[in-house]
Amino acid sequence: MNRFLKISMDVTAALALGLAVAALAGQSFAMGQGITGGPGSAMATGGHGPMAGPTSMLTKQDAGSAADMNVVHDLLFSNTKIKRTVTNLPNGIRTITESDDPQVAQSIKAHVASMSQRLQDGREFNIFSDTLPVLFENRDKIVSKVENTEKGAVVTRTSTDAKVVAALQGHVGEVTELVQDGMLAMRRGMMSRMAMGSSMGSGMGMRMGPGFGRRDPAARSSEHTH
Repeated sequence: MNRFLKISMDVTAALALGLAVAALAGQSFAMGQGITGGPGSAMATGGHGPMAGPTSMLTKQDAGSAADMNVVHDLLFSNTKIKRTVTNLPNGIRTITESDDPQVAQSIKAHVASMSQRLQDGREFNIFSDTLPVLFENRDKIVSKVENTEKGAVVTRTSTDAKVVAALQGHVGEVTELVQDGMLAMRRGMMSRMAMGSSMGSGMGMRMGPGFGRRDPAARSSEHTH
């Protein structure tokens, strides 16, 4: 292929990717306050339909996807108000996720309850994670304990399967970035998924693993997971 033509095609593809990510970022921002009755609520349930906006980025969708996405966005926009500690156990993880803000604390409880029910039912909620499919596919090998506190929730998940334990602990790194960087981490994840899908010919179905294409896994702390 002519070198000049190849460069032109690469530039065009990069520009298209950037515009698509910018559009998704704009939709993400609009949905940020959905659970509190802000503009996100209209996008999730209004004229665009329940699967409009970032919800369409989910690898799988169901009737509860829009509501769960709204809670996720509320937490991402309130990430600086979240206090989270994770302990990697020999057979799993234990997390304490809390906030001094009553509304954020309620969102934490709602998110943990919904995701725990999804895991029990096998209804995957995923945008760009490689660890979540492993956890949902092996949900019968996971023992979960959820305790609500005044300010959030304590979650313990364990397994006798080494692969599942690795996925539980790997998911810690993914959520660590989301808690640390909020919407910036979400947008990085979308961009990485789209870039990988474009380069490998798998389109929007590409899932990303820990790190969302930016951080060195060794640099991530072990503080955070569902």
